[in-house]
Amino acid sequence: MQSDTYAEVVMQRCDALASCTEEPSRITRPFATPAMACANALVAGWMRDAGMTVHQDTIGNLVGRYAAATPSAPTLLLGSHLDSVRDAGRYDGPLGVLAALACVQQLHDSGTRLPFALELYAFADEEGVRFHSTYLGSSAVAGRFAPATLERTDADGMSMAAAIRAFGGDPMRLAEAARTPDDLLGYVELHIEQGPVLEALDLPVGVVTAIAGQSRIAVTFQGMAGHAGTVPMQLRRDALCAAAEFVLAVEAQARSTAGLVATVGQINAEPGASNVIPGIVTLLLDVRHQDDATCLTACQALRSSAEQIAQARQLTLGWELVQASAAVQCNMRLAELLAQAVEAGGIRAHRLPSGAGHDAVALAALVPVAMLFVRCAGGISHNPAEAVTQADVAAGIMVLGRFLHLLAAARPTDTKSV
Repeated sequence: MQSDTYAEVVMQRCDALASCTEEPSRITRPFATPAMACANALVAGWMRDAGMTVHQDTIGNLVGRYAAATPSAPTLLLGSHLDSVRDAGRYDGPLGVLAALACVQQLHDSGTRLPFALELYAFADEEGVRFHSTYLGSSAVAGRFAPATLERTDADGMSMAAAIRAFGGDPMRLAEAARTPDDLLGYVELHIEQGPVLEALDLPVGVVTAIAGQSRIAVTFQGMAGHAGTVPMQLRRDALCAAAEFVLAVEAQARSTAGLVATVGQINAEPGASNVIPGIVTLLLDVRHQDDATCLTACQALRSSAEQIAQARQLTLGWELVQASAAVQCNMRLAELLAQAVEAGGIRAHRLPSGAGHDAVALAALVPVAMLFVRCAGGISHNPAEAVTQADVAAGIMVLGRFLHLLAAARPTDTKSV
């Protein structure tokens, strides 16, 4: 079969996974839920059909292994995630799992074994919707899972530990999900771009150079609630006005710093009544840049702005770093092999950074990583309008499959040094 035939199957499987959801009218597939169990069951069956041995690890990652030509060969990791945001599209995460699976299916159909094994990970939680902690599945594989995270609770009060147990995992044995780098060649992830660059260049795929570092910060302005009709404007300590001023400061900081993106995506005002001056406002700030020093400098400047706003309005300020991940540089050797695979298909190998986070961020602490982007319509993601074409998916499968053969053709010393 040609890549376009495998791509047609991948598109059909993305549609099938869309039925695995907590909400019938939209795709919502959080970590360790019946919707995730549905997705894992479907993909596990497809993995077995491709000649893979399959298991679910202690945190809930689905893992399929395609053996090498020799038993003692090293292993290359492939994959992406199967969880989703709320009201998601069909391709963010699942496309990477299913395109990699299509490459394994090609090998199986032709009776081909590579000089290294392939392990395909369908990671259990990249988005962090249920417990507000991203990269749970991949951080466990990288040996970086923080045990304190198990105490987090979801909106229904269930702890993460209880959720993992209910999903068939074991929170007391998460260390067993961790891999060691000794026999691993690296990790390669295919993902939709989630941005407009490839579409603007009229290119189906692109090679990722780096993944931006990210800081998530909870900012709280506390003033004084009061009656909206009786407190004079000059005597008010309005926390929401301070927050509004800060949001514009965030926008100005990002626009004045090359490559920086900064977003306030969530605001909560209390007590939340139309006739009451907001006394407490909490907002979540997201700051990203490919250079960690630039990201840190921006965060420090924004904290200074928040302090000045609070002082001028006689408010108190809370500033809490909720989560931070360093920028990740993709491995040059793996990225170059991806670029060669792109060019071998008659496509210009465009290199671009990723502003979004991926499981490759967590895996970079364990092994060399590389990523291939597939064009998505309008750069839209985390949205039901998320779309890719079958032709672009075929190009992604073609490149990833060719990459595997290029890596296989490398001398053993080259392969182990990626």
